[in-house]
Amino acid sequence: MFEIKEQLKKLPENPGVYLMKNESGEIIYVGKAISLKNRIRQYFQSSKNHPPKVRAMVSNIAEFEYILTDSEVEALILEANLIKKHQPKYNVLLRDDKQYPYIKVTLGEKYPRVLKTRKVIKDGARYFGPYINAGAVNQTIEMLKKFYPLRTCNKNLEKTTDRPCLNYHIGRCLGPCSEDINHEDYMKMIDEIILFLSGKHEELVKKIEMKMKEAASRMNFEKAAEYRDQIAAIYSIMEKQKIVSSSETDQDLIAMARGVDNACVMVFFIRGGKLMGREHYMLRASEENARGEINSAFIKQFYAGTAFVPKEILLQDKAEDVKLIEKWLSAKKGSKVTVKIPQRGEKKSLLQLVHKNAIEILEQFREKLIKDRENSEGAIKALGAYLGLKNPPFRIESFDISNIQGVHSVASMVVFENGKPKYSDYRRFKIKTIEGPNDYKSMQEVIYRRFKRGLEEKENLKKKGILDDEGKFSKFPDLILIDGGLGQVNAVLEVLFALGINIPTAGMVKDDKHKTKDLIYERKELNIKKSKQVFQLIGKIQEETHRFAITYHKSLRGKTIVKSVLEEIPGIGKKRRIALLKHFGSIDKIKKASIEELSQVEGMNKKAAQSVKDYFAKNTKYLYENQY
Repeated sequence: MFEIKEQLKKLPENPGVYLMKNESGEIIYVGKAISLKNRIRQYFQSSKNHPPKVRAMVSNIAEFEYILTDSEVEALILEANLIKKHQPKYNVLLRDDKQYPYIKVTLGEKYPRVLKTRKVIKDGARYFGPYINAGAVNQTIEMLKKFYPLRTCNKNLEKTTDRPCLNYHIGRCLGPCSEDINHEDYMKMIDEIILFLSGKHEELVKKIEMKMKEAASRMNFEKAAEYRDQIAAIYSIMEKQKIVSSSETDQDLIAMARGVDNACVMVFFIRGGKLMGREHYMLRASEENARGEINSAFIKQFYAGTAFVPKEILLQDKAEDVKLIEKWLSAKKGSKVTVKIPQRGEKKSLLQLVHKNAIEILEQFREKLIKDRENSEGAIKALGAYLGLKNPPFRIESFDISNIQGVHSVASMVVFENGKPKYSDYRRFKIKTIEGPNDYKSMQEVIYRRFKRGLEEKENLKKKGILDDEGKFSKFPDLILIDGGLGQVNAVLEVLFALGINIPTAGMVKDDKHKTKDLIYERKELNIKKSKQVFQLIGKIQEETHRFAITYHKSLRGKTIVKSVLEEIPGIGKKRRIALLKHFGSIDKIKKASIEELSQVEGMNKKAAQSVKDYFAKNTKYLYENQY
């Protein structure tokens, strides 16, 4: 039993991150502190001076834990990562975590490549971005390929040489795989590409112009024409980039517009004085959150996930922890980063433009929310009327069973509130007590486990004076939907009756094409196609329920098959199985690897590598590929 008063006495004065949890063990808030002892104790002192949001959070804290760090900067970084991972209920949160693409130059390789990626890792490569438009990234890479014949294959040229592929013969690659290339010339191309991607277009144009004049002086007019086209392509890109700042410093301009329970943060990305792009981000934030708190939360969450940090970050409003943020970002960039609030001049005018755009986006978002809410509320009202319910089914829980001939039977529970998915309440179940393909009994097991657990949670929460909706299973639905017909519905009603629970339950019936057709309710089949709103809502719920169950089933099946294939190979134990999969990434790549490549894996030797090759030579039809 976690005793808060006792644990408060043991708090250290060190810097660190603290995690507040509710009765169910769910993390509801993450914060940082220069002194954990002082900061955490403040929450449990007199609540008179606490804002309503903090009082609500504290009333739901059942326990807390903390992580010590060496400095407040480390605490800030860890806080940002934990918020991103756990999405706590009471933190200011980015609504969407968009994985924007980067252009990656693989400088860690002898002959670097230029790739599009959405992951940034410390591998010695140079990353450019993030780019707002994925299509623009593809066009840029294609343009670079046109003028720079770099390799695109992923061969390890440090270990093997090979005959040049078709790209070499058509002039799209210089063929470093054959080692018939000057490495210095290759790296000059890479240097020019880095200049281009860094936005130093004028400097690059000067270099290419010199090469063009040199080619023309040697009467090599064909090569000179290629350089001319290359310059024209660069100028074409430059024309699309509006010069918005007289400064050539890389800058991010950030401004915010407030809503009732959200905020829109607009960012203009300026590189070398040119506007390279803009993007908006919606944050979950209440009216109680100060502007400085929201700005600080955004900066920490945004820059924790980006590879590039500009020299200047310009804000329209103040932010909390500015000095600490500057220190963190400077360490991340490797050079000084400043966070400023311009008071006059060009920069202030630019931020007013950014703010104007943020207001426009927020208004569009608000209008969309209103429209979506009206549609969703209309759909559940129509569904309630269709079934003859006293009140519209605000919360709907839908269940489905997935298996292949009873193997790896699983169930999904998806939740819709006010006509929209509530992903945080989705649940998955492994069928534990039923052998073989028995959907009725499997469904009964799941319904029993779900609502039995809910009843127990309700009782425990009631004893502690906590509301029902704070548990993982204690909040009951207004309507249960089952992916199936009358048999499945009756099976569910038997369990609910035995538990003393009365919740309307309907079955979602499909046609021959596996599409939603009707609803089974109170032993009657209702044609939902008569109501467009009801038909679309039920179809969406059924599709989501099926998707969630199938995804879980696939993951379990895939893991089991991978495990069984490698377990059958003599001499390959658990450590070697893990090492092989970690090194090659898939069974297919392990199968294709040579004995030399297999031997180089940690823990492997020639004998074990030969065992792997012999196994796959004898078992060419191994069961690994996912069949659906």
